[in-house]
Amino acid sequence: MAVKKDYYEILGVDRNATQEEIKKAYRKLARKYHPDICKKPECEEKFKEINEAYQVLSDPEKRKLYDKYGHAAFEGTAAQSPEGANIPFGGEGFQFEQLNEFMRQFMGGGGLFEKLFEEAVFGSRRKRSRGWRQAARGEDIYHTVEISLEDAFKGTVLTIPITRKVKCPVCGGRGTTNERSCPQCGGSGRVRYQMGPFLVEETCPACHGAGVIAQPCPECEGKGFVYKTEEIKVRIPPGVDNGTKLKVDGKGHEGAFGGPSGDLYIITKVKPHPVFERRGDNLYVDVNITYPEAVLGSEIKVPTIEGEEITVKVPEGTKEGDTVRVEGKGMPRLRGSGRGDLVVRFHIDVPSFGLLAKLTGKEKKVKELLQELQQYLPKPERVRKRA
Repeated sequence: MAVKKDYYEILGVDRNATQEEIKKAYRKLARKYHPDICKKPECEEKFKEINEAYQVLSDPEKRKLYDKYGHAAFEGTAAQSPEGANIPFGGEGFQFEQLNEFMRQFMGGGGLFEKLFEEAVFGSRRKRSRGWRQAARGEDIYHTVEISLEDAFKGTVLTIPITRKVKCPVCGGRGTTNERSCPQCGGSGRVRYQMGPFLVEETCPACHGAGVIAQPCPECEGKGFVYKTEEIKVRIPPGVDNGTKLKVDGKGHEGAFGGPSGDLYIITKVKPHPVFERRGDNLYVDVNITYPEAVLGSEIKVPTIEGEEITVKVPEGTKEGDTVRVEGKGMPRLRGSGRGDLVVRFHIDVPSFGLLAKLTGKEKKVKELLQELQQYLPKPERVRKRA
């Protein structure tokens, strides 16, 4: 029978080492020789030795017995290795998997507790370690277009070049090429090692939880996406205004790892018009009238946004800045039916007769009549009071 090695020698610590020094030495060796990490044939036996030594030296009572009697103190009752079986609930060498198995037997296989236990112990950490592989929705794109008031009135279809992220055609969005299973974790993304009485699971240090070892894709430099410019047709409905936001589903940046694409938002900006002023769904147009038209009343032709002319009545006694409203001749309502109104705003065009010497006979007569009329008109209140 082979002579057992000294436990202190196995862990590489002095006989006066503290519990913290023993624990630190054990962790270092366990990570190095764990069978899931070290694939050499001798590693499994070495790991058993390390675990056996730690289970004795980490227990103050067992350590005292070992220091006094050596291996003879445990003949017939050797410390259990990680593969040891029939360890009682709560006893030395108790592991998470044994608690899980105990609950399966006690509460029934496939029960709710089993699922909750598995998720609580391993699930959340596993999800975090592989977060970069989880599907993610693509980002939205916002693009502003400038249109004329006529296009805002009748609607139009625009072809817009949009640069968006799409899945890399070389690596298929993975960001890597020449992928192979990680030799350290076997592709699981997790490694386990014994820490005292517990079996600890953590993210694989070699692949950082990915489960694969690979090279960055040369096309996308590991990003998983490339930029591509596409011609996208967008329908601009009648009635849009400055800041109107139109959504085109799925035409934003593509999602990562199978996630859905984001959306494209088109924001409209309506250019100023040389004739019409827009206020909400209403349109304003300024027209000039003569003094007689203002005093006596009249009918005049006024343009509309459709490019037609309509007849508008100038009320008798119209003053500067007075308005009349023509219903249903404004902008279409984007949300709802019908149209706004056309508001006609009057401005009295007062002629300048110039120097008296330049006046013709008719102009002189008109001026003389106006001067005579002034005698009969009431004097206006010169100063206007604020409302």
